[in-house]
Amino acid sequence: MGLSDIGLIGLAVMGENLVLNMESHGFGVAVFNRTFARTDEFMQGRARGKNIQAGASLEELVRRLKKPRRIMMMVKAGPAVDEVLASLRPLLEPGDILIDGGNSYYRDTERRADELAGAGLNYLGVGVSGGEEGALDGPSIMPGGQPEAYEQVAPIYRAIAAQVDGEPCVTYIGPRGSGHYVKMVHNGIEYGDMQLISEAYDLMSRGLGMPAGEIAGVFERWNRGALSSYLVEITATVLRKVDAETGKPLVDEILDTAEQKGTGKWTSEEGFELGYPIPTINTAVEGRILSALKSDRVKAARAFPRAQARPGASPDRLIDRLESALYASKICSYAQGFGMMGVASREHQYGLDLAKLALIWRGGCIIRAGFLGLIAQAYQAQPDLPNLLLAPHFHDALLEGESGWRETISTAVQLGVPLAGISSSLAYFDSLRSERLPANLIQAQRDLFGAHTYRRVDREGVFHTQWE
Repeated sequence: MGLSDIGLIGLAVMGENLVLNMESHGFGVAVFNRTFARTDEFMQGRARGKNIQAGASLEELVRRLKKPRRIMMMVKAGPAVDEVLASLRPLLEPGDILIDGGNSYYRDTERRADELAGAGLNYLGVGVSGGEEGALDGPSIMPGGQPEAYEQVAPIYRAIAAQVDGEPCVTYIGPRGSGHYVKMVHNGIEYGDMQLISEAYDLMSRGLGMPAGEIAGVFERWNRGALSSYLVEITATVLRKVDAETGKPLVDEILDTAEQKGTGKWTSEEGFELGYPIPTINTAVEGRILSALKSDRVKAARAFPRAQARPGASPDRLIDRLESALYASKICSYAQGFGMMGVASREHQYGLDLAKLALIWRGGCIIRAGFLGLIAQAYQAQPDLPNLLLAPHFHDALLEGESGWRETISTAVQLGVPLAGISSSLAYFDSLRSERLPANLIQAQRDLFGAHTYRRVDREGVFHTQWE
């Protein structure tokens, strides 16, 4: 067995499946895991008989690679990445390429790239989305860093990425930490999507008293229309699963506290840093935080029992309106994410092509959805589109679904079922289309208590008033 085309460090689920994906497309792979027992288990199991070599040490891994060496790390974001880099750095030569395929914070990626450049080493921050299945069968890949370094690994990534209409779901994103930036926003949109879907489920479950299997049928029907997406599809799968122990829907037996790994929170923080509004995504992050307050919620539920109200319309009508509300809210969530990336592209000089990002998210990734093709078309037609809501298709879809959106929220309020994400999406829509917002009063208040000054609508200049 000759030298391998690429090395991979970290044989957890994602790393292991990426290795098998690469090997199945004709690339030789050398692997290393901090715990050699894990490496040995892989080599004796799924890797047996394949063009995969093991390194018992990082030194051995490096020796097994063609030059320039290409090494992809699939390790936990944070200090673990720095530790691996520190160990690898003295083993490599100028021109070698290091790749971080984890969910690293984009600023860490930019710092690491600067540090490694001094030793002549190339560094790519690569977002990989698709979970366990995508890693094996074809993920969406978002590589950022030096373009010449990307070209050295592009044949591998183009081969292993998901394919849609004959095109691989990978494209060069831009310089420095842009790949991880885009993956961060992807995950923020993912948070928003999951929150919106869970609220639709909650309204049907608690608000209308529908059993999980019946709700699954609704999601299956929705997945054949405008809401067609991976997350809507798997929601139906989840709702149909029966717990073998209790015979009840498994979803009803799962504790209602959602965990998070930080990428959604980073998206919210970056939105505040940029001064760009992403309320649907922020609400989704807060929703997970609030869900973790289980003991507080149990006490509050006892102190404030929910009113046993009945919906004012038939369940069929409400489900129809809910479909409109979910689609409109989903449009807002994606509009916020794409708008934020547009602002960040200018702020960080990433040169992002939003149309290409929509195209590579059509397959492999968690937020893949039928309407991403329409998003790509919107940015192809107008690359400087100020907001996705203004593109003809989405403009018309929001107007068409607006009444159902409002009726859904009104019904949920009466039933005492929180639709925080769907409501914040409507508020975003109403705020964005308001030529005049009450910020004039805020500016007057700020000037009264802090002499912060204000501007006027009738003439230029900065003004201060002695209010009292």
